[in-house]
Amino acid sequence: MLRYVHADDLEDLPHLKETMFRDRAGQFAERLGWEVEVDDRGHERDAYDAEDPLYAIWERPDGSHGGSIRFLPTLGRTMVNDHFLHLMNGVPLRAPRIWECTRFCLSPGAEARVAAALMVACGEVFHGYALSQLVGVFDARMVRIYRMIGAPPRILGAQGAGRERIAVGLWTYEEADKDKVFARAGMTEVQSRDWFARSPAAARRDRSRKRVA
Repeated sequence: MLRYVHADDLEDLPHLKETMFRDRAGQFAERLGWEVEVDDRGHERDAYDAEDPLYAIWERPDGSHGGSIRFLPTLGRTMVNDHFLHLMNGVPLRAPRIWECTRFCLSPGAEARVAAALMVACGEVFHGYALSQLVGVFDARMVRIYRMIGAPPRILGAQGAGRERIAVGLWTYEEADKDKVFARAGMTEVQSRDWFARSPAAARRDRSRKRVA
C-alpha cells in the first residue's frame, strides 16, 4: 500500500523508516555510486530530510519499504534551488503551488508496479495539496522509467552525456496519462484516494487548514 508520512511522523513507523533509509543507501551510494552521506547505521540521509519533507512510501505486506519519493515545497529549501540553478539559467524556482520531488528509490527486488505506484502518489500529492507542478532532478536512467510508466517530465535543463547526464524536469498532472499509470500500478483511483485520505499527512493538512480558516 501507499503511505504518506511527514518526516516528523516517521517515528511511528520504525521498520518502514529503517528500511527506507537503508534502501536509499543501497541505491544511491552502492549501486549508483553517488557521493552521498551514509551514517554508521547504514542510512542515507541528507540535509533535506531534516526539513520535515513529505514521503510517499510503498509499504510491503511485511511493513518494509518497497519504494519511496520525497516532496518539499519550493518556498523553502530545495535541491533544485540550492544545487542545480545552473541547469535553470540561474533562475530559482519558487512558487506556493510548485513542490520538489527527489530521492526516487526502489527497493532491491521491488515489483515492476512499484515505480508506477510512486507516480500515482505524485498525482495524489497534486490533488491533495492543490499543486500546479512538480519539479525534480534526475539522472539518465530515470528518463526511461518515467517514459515507461507514462509520466515523462518536461526537461528544463540538463548537463552531461550517457549515464552521467543529469536533468531538471517539470511535471504537470495529465488526465490523459492517468489510466495508463493506474493500470501499471495495479490499483484503482478509489483505492489510491482512500490511502491518501487515511494518511497522517492528510490529517496534518486538514488540521493546518482549520487553523488558517
